[in-house]
Amino acid sequence: RSAGRAEGSAAMAGPLCQGWGLGAALWSRAALRPLGLLAPPARGMLAPPAREAALEENPFYGKYRHKIQELRRSSPDVFESRMEKRNEVKKQPVGHSKQGEFIRCMEEKARQIFFAEGLGSKTSKGGFTKDKTLDSILNVEMVKEKTAEEITQIWNQYFSAKDTVYAVIPADKFDLMWKRAQNCPSFLYALPRKEGYEFFVGQWSGTELHFTSLINVQTQGESAPSQLVLYHYPDLQKEKGIVLMTAEMDSKFLVVHDAQCLANQVQLFYGTERSETYGLVETFNHRSSEFKYMSVIAELEQSGIGRELRPGQASDK
Repeated sequence: RSAGRAEGSAAMAGPLCQGWGLGAALWSRAALRPLGLLAPPARGMLAPPAREAALEENPFYGKYRHKIQELRRSSPDVFESRMEKRNEVKKQPVGHSKQGEFIRCMEEKARQIFFAEGLGSKTSKGGFTKDKTLDSILNVEMVKEKTAEEITQIWNQYFSAKDTVYAVIPADKFDLMWKRAQNCPSFLYALPRKEGYEFFVGQWSGTELHFTSLINVQTQGESAPSQLVLYHYPDLQKEKGIVLMTAEMDSKFLVVHDAQCLANQVQLFYGTERSETYGLVETFNHRSSEFKYMSVIAELEQSGIGRELRPGQASDK
């Protein structure tokens, strides 16, 4: 325990000496010399031999020896301050010398180069972006030089820091979803809640997929406001084989976890190879009298999406 106290005292010595100003002690000693008086050397008053030896090991020491000695003689406080700074720099861990800051700065510049989110887009009454093009988010010309894998990494890394839903969809998977969306533009989705399931209607409008709760549709009809919009961008589909997706949502009604659940269901029902699953979408669009709400919940349970969020384990809502 005493050893610990000793180490603590030693650790405090540096800051305390600096705080009390050893420069003044050095100045006092220099002032006493003309009077022929002797003063006991103050602790830390002269650069320790080890530090001086380390300084002399510098290959450029000889070139600046005269200036160093002149500085030490005429301004010992300045000399001591510079030696302290040099010693502190040597104590810093590897990589501390702003290397990490430089890397962060370069990453930020990369984001500014590749992304220009919000430019050239207009916001509608409900807070959703009208005519949200890929060019308003991403510098498409810049990424055309990248591979599909590199673009995927750039897209995922950028949106991972944002409170939203995003994805990179393989071209063939999106082709299947898009073809089915033309034939069946709407569907009913079930979102697990603590008290059961809340139903949402999803309606395709071009490559945008708009969601609103079933109760909104029942009470407001066609004027029901969107609560979530998934934006699909096939701009790079032919050249790179990928379709980029991101979203906007009304945070008063949905959280990211909810939006992700709905986005997963889109791929489940529109991108499935299982005919019975897509059959539910066809029934909803073309034989609505035969459609059963509970069949959607049963499909979710079977797929695993519903089991992960049973009503008793549902999220915040």
